[in-house]
Amino acid sequence: MLQFEEIVRKVQVSRPGDDLSLLRKAYEFSASEHKAQTRISGEPFVSHPLAVANVLADMKLDVVCLVAGMLHDVVEDTPTTVDRISQEFGPDVARIVEGVTKISRIEFVSPEAQQAENLRKMVLAMVDDIRVVLVKLADRLHNMRTLEHLAPDKRERIARETIEIYAPIAHRLGMGKIRGELEDLAFRHLEPQAFEDV
Repeated sequence: MLQFEEIVRKVQVSRPGDDLSLLRKAYEFSASEHKAQTRISGEPFVSHPLAVANVLADMKLDVVCLVAGMLHDVVEDTPTTVDRISQEFGPDVARIVEGVTKISRIEFVSPEAQQAENLRKMVLAMVDDIRVVLVKLADRLHNMRTLEHLAPDKRERIARETIEIYAPIAHRLGMGKIRGELEDLAFRHLEPQAFEDV
């Protein structure tokens, strides 16, 4: 499992003036809030927020964004409120976490191109801080990297949503590397035989 100290080292190199104490506090808070939870893979749940923060650290984003990545599932999956996040970590972190939670609640029901385009526009329009979208993309990327633990029908739904909603959003934001990985991971689950042949 990824270690918190690996993320700290990345931040020290890419953003030497950022407040690492806030990041450490977020890690400890997330680990505490998710302590009784595990992922379907059997890993401790905190491995997911750690991986999301690591993707954001690789993007060289600010500590506020990494803190939000570390806390992005706390409001959705524990009794913790947005107000508590705001009190503990500040209003910027709380707004990002709240935005990611709202995006996560959007239902993707139809593979029609127009609905996919409308959802992409809605995701981009409903955020006033681009860091919300960046955290959501990092969240989706890690979930796609670990998709094999889900049932086949759920894998297919998430992979289709990824290729039709999230990969194009990454493309619009000029994030070609993330877009490419999202597409490759989705293709692996949507067309496994064709993926093996490539």
